[in-house]
Amino acid sequence: MTMNENPKTQLSLPSEQELLVTRTFNAPRDLVWQMWTASEHLQNWWGPEGWTLPVCELDFRPGGTWFYCMQGPDGMQSCGKATYLEIDAPERIVYEDAFTDAEGNLAEGMPVAQITLEFVDAGNKTTVVNTVRYPTKADRDMVLEMGVEAGIDETWNRLDAYLEQKLT
Repeated sequence: MTMNENPKTQLSLPSEQELLVTRTFNAPRDLVWQMWTASEHLQNWWGPEGWTLPVCELDFRPGGTWFYCMQGPDGMQSCGKATYLEIDAPERIVYEDAFTDAEGNLAEGMPVAQITLEFVDAGNKTTVVNTVRYPTKADRDMVLEMGVEAGIDETWNRLDAYLEQKLT
């Protein structure tokens, strides 16, 4: 990743179609799990630095969806829709993630990813392992070119800060 010398968020490319992102958070697994599964938490940390989450409609169950729209400091909007495929609390979430417009319609020409989030218990810490699989190398590379590395790091930095608030 092109961040600081000792990045907390680690990104690697295990195959031509995948991104692997890992980070250890200084919080117990049950708390980290809650951050990903409740809209009142997601609204406080989801998105890069300076972005807000004015739309966050969450139906957290297998077959349910999460529709969200982030808004940047310049007014730019970025929306997506997750469809939950598997939920194994508090260890694993598998979902399909798609770019959408503000009405929730799939964005033409944009890749759909399958994401597997694993929450690894490490005592009072939790390692989140995020495996993102795209249909093709070109799809993965498109997302990399859009700046997903910095976006994930900034988003997870915000989660880290939010968890710190929850623990104090």
